[in-house]
Amino acid sequence: MTRIRPIATIAFVVLALGLAWLVALPLWLDSGLMNPLAGILIPVMMFTPALAVVIVMLVLRPVPKGERLRFLGIWPLRPAKRVVWMMVLGLFGPVVVVAASVAVAALCGWVTLDLVHFSGFAEQLAAGLPAGVEAPPAIVVILSQLIAIPFAAATINAFLAFGEELGWRGFLLPALRPLGTWPSLLISGAVWGLWHSPVILLGYNFGLTDITGVLLMTAGCVAWGVLLGWLRLRSASLWPAVFAHGAMNAAGAMILWFYAAGTTFDMALAGPLGVAGWITCAIVAVVLVLTGQFRRQPELDGAVGRMLSAPRR
Repeated sequence: MTRIRPIATIAFVVLALGLAWLVALPLWLDSGLMNPLAGILIPVMMFTPALAVVIVMLVLRPVPKGERLRFLGIWPLRPAKRVVWMMVLGLFGPVVVVAASVAVAALCGWVTLDLVHFSGFAEQLAAGLPAGVEAPPAIVVILSQLIAIPFAAATINAFLAFGEELGWRGFLLPALRPLGTWPSLLISGAVWGLWHSPVILLGYNFGLTDITGVLLMTAGCVAWGVLLGWLRLRSASLWPAVFAHGAMNAAGAMILWFYAAGTTFDMALAGPLGVAGWITCAIVAVVLVLTGQFRRQPELDGAVGRMLSAPRR
C-alpha cells in the first residue's frame, strides 16, 4: 500500500498554512478585508493547498510518479457510475444540508424566519438599488439564485474549491488514512479550519478578530470535513468532494433569503459553519454511520493495495 512518510505530511501542512499567510500578508499590512486586493487574494489563497501538494510531490516524492493521479483521486474516474452519482450527491447534498441548518437555527431560536414575504431579503434587494427603482419580487430572485447554485458549484466554485480539495481531501486525508477513518477525518478537517486563520482573524465569515473566530471556523470545517471526507473515501475520487465544496460555498448565504426584516442573527450560531451547521452535519454523519456508509471505502478502479487499503477503524 502507499503510505506517506510523516515528514511529507508535516511538510504539506506547514507549506499550506505558511503559503496562506504569505498570500494574505498584504491584507494584514493595509486595510484588512477592506483592501482592494482582498477580492483577488482570497481566491488566490484557495490554491495554496494545491501548491503545497505540488511542492511536496516534486521535492519529497512521497508517491511514485505513475501513481500520483490515482493517489490524489484525480484519475481514473472508474467505476464511472459510482463516481458520477457521488458527484451528483456532492452538487446537491450540501444545498440540502445548508437548508436544514437554517431550519435547525430557527428551531433553536437563533434566527426568525419569514417564509411568506421573505422580508429581510426584500429589504436587502431594495437597499441595493438606486432610489426610485423597484426591486423584483424576492421569491423570483431567490428561485433564480437557487437554480444557479448547482451551475456555480460545478463551474467557477469547483475551480476554486479544487485548489483546496487537492490538498485536504486529495493528499492530506489519504496521507492520514493509516491512522484510521475517524482520526484522519477529524485531523484533516481541523487543519482545513486552521488554514483559514489569516482571513478569519481579519473578521471573515464571523466578524470576529480573535481566537474565537478561528475556533468556530475550525469546528465548522471539522463538521463539514467529515461529510466531504466521506465523499472522498466512499467514491475513492476527489471530484465529489470538489463539487460538494463548491456547492457548500454557493449555498452558504442561504439564510439571508429567509430571515425576517427587523431581526438579526449571529452567523456563529445560525450559519452553516456555525453551531446550526455543526448540529446538521452531525445528524447527517450519524445517519451515515448507522447505515454503514463509513465502512464502504472502495479501492479506486479496483486497484488493491492503494491508499484506501489502510486498516479500517
